[in-house]
Amino acid sequence: MKIYGKNSILEMLNANKAVYKLYVYQPLEKDFNNPVLKLAQKKGVKIEFLSKIELDKISEGGHHQGFVAEVEDFVYSSLEDILEIAQKKGEQPFVVLLDGIEDPHNLGSILRVCECAGVNGVIIPKNRACPINQTVAKTSAGALSHIKVAKITNLSQTIEKLKKEGFWVYAVELGGTDLYEQNLKGPLALVVGSEGYGTSPIVKKHCDGIITIPMGGKVNSLNASVACGIAVFEAVRQRRIK
Repeated sequence: MKIYGKNSILEMLNANKAVYKLYVYQPLEKDFNNPVLKLAQKKGVKIEFLSKIELDKISEGGHHQGFVAEVEDFVYSSLEDILEIAQKKGEQPFVVLLDGIEDPHNLGSILRVCECAGVNGVIIPKNRACPINQTVAKTSAGALSHIKVAKITNLSQTIEKLKKEGFWVYAVELGGTDLYEQNLKGPLALVVGSEGYGTSPIVKKHCDGIITIPMGGKVNSLNASVACGIAVFEAVRQRRIK
């Protein structure tokens, strides 16, 4: 897989992920203090300097900021891997499930939000969902190197499994309990629905409830990644209160 962008590649190097080759914009060859180049050289990564046209071509027109890297394909985690994180930390588990997020920019932004908030992991379905790709990696601004993502076959079955593990599962949707009035402490799973249709009825049926972000404007919907960020950080706020 190829990833591009300074921050994404720097985080990949810092996380000791396998970086097979680094392509760099030719004029940066003499930038001896560049953090990406310094770290890549320290780790023995093969570096090749290319023209902008060549970089544009191998990044498929992506905004590469002068850096493109060949890295190992993203390795998905299991649900058990994600739950083990909270257990090892001795904290109440917190996961986010995505129902039909198909835009790679939204997925990348959600991964960034969840990693920044300390969410244990993100769960996505195998079908009707965006896979991890180079656009997701770039948009996540390096978060992909640090957060675990599980790809599962059936979202409803996974929700039932989480409930048996003691989780409370809430869909972030219109028509539910005010987000700021809902208790979000304890083992928690938040479900964020697709950009156009929200959470599917069958998935919503398996949730313990719906939480709604109160809004005072004339537009009554938010981008999926924005809605996810608001709900996730409200949960973080509540969980910090002793």
